[in-house]
Amino acid sequence: MPSPKSAIRKAQVITKGLAFGESPRWHDGRLWLCNWGTGEIVAVNEDGRSDVMLTVPAVLPYSIDWLPDGRLLVVSGREGLLLRQEADGTLVTHADLRELSKNPWNEIVVDGRGSIYVNGGGPAPAAGEHFGPDTVVLIKPDGAVLQVAENIAFANGMAVTPDNKTLIVAESHARRLTTFDIAADGGLFNRRVWADLGNDYPDGICLDAEGCVWYADVPNRHCVRVREGGIKLDRIEVDRGCFACMLGGADGRTLFIAAAEWRGFEHMVSDARTGQVLSVAVSAPGAGWPSYSSGTR
Repeated sequence: MPSPKSAIRKAQVITKGLAFGESPRWHDGRLWLCNWGTGEIVAVNEDGRSDVMLTVPAVLPYSIDWLPDGRLLVVSGREGLLLRQEADGTLVTHADLRELSKNPWNEIVVDGRGSIYVNGGGPAPAAGEHFGPDTVVLIKPDGAVLQVAENIAFANGMAVTPDNKTLIVAESHARRLTTFDIAADGGLFNRRVWADLGNDYPDGICLDAEGCVWYADVPNRHCVRVREGGIKLDRIEVDRGCFACMLGGADGRTLFIAAAEWRGFEHMVSDARTGQVLSVAVSAPGAGWPSYSSGTR
């Protein structure tokens, strides 16, 4: 739970009727997110109007980010492909991850130098388990693909600090945020715990300009702002599971939350449309990567 001094606040709903919103990104003046279960990538205005920007050949998981030149990237998780949208709207293969793992890939972040990090994959899960230990792979600007971390306890959201020197990964099943230093060639080293989160299960994350992390939590139905070391400063309560969060808006000081009712992995693809996007004003703007820029990267 948050420390006694932390605030507890509510958010307002700005759009309804999604399946599962995931991988939110503030891009070109709108919140983009993946509508899991439908193959849609949706963009939502601050007033709640939403548009389907494209449909991808994936149901779940899939996630998005942008290259420095503005081209959209899509992780097609079960297919093991990183796709790239060209200027004419077509999707082409940017990287093939199938040789690294036959298990689904999950989240993506592109840093300010164009290095791409994708997590998930990893060895096969043990009997009776949904997931085995995950990995992190790096796709370099020259196209080289290599594994740079392993034994991640259900990897979810990732963020890179503004100086491109640190990667933070949400380890949901370990209930912690884990960080790595980033080498000049994009490799990861010096793994350590950034914050133990007690009884919380971090999912999607984003960074703010004061060096804190916002994380979403499905079973505890909230988003929490935490400082390195584990001090929890702020909490936004929601009436359903929080899958991801992203800072955006005109000044970067709006926290957007992708939330939905959670019925278990076996019911993730269904006709239920309990997904919502909520928003709440916060004190510190977004920073680092994924970028909260009101324009393109």
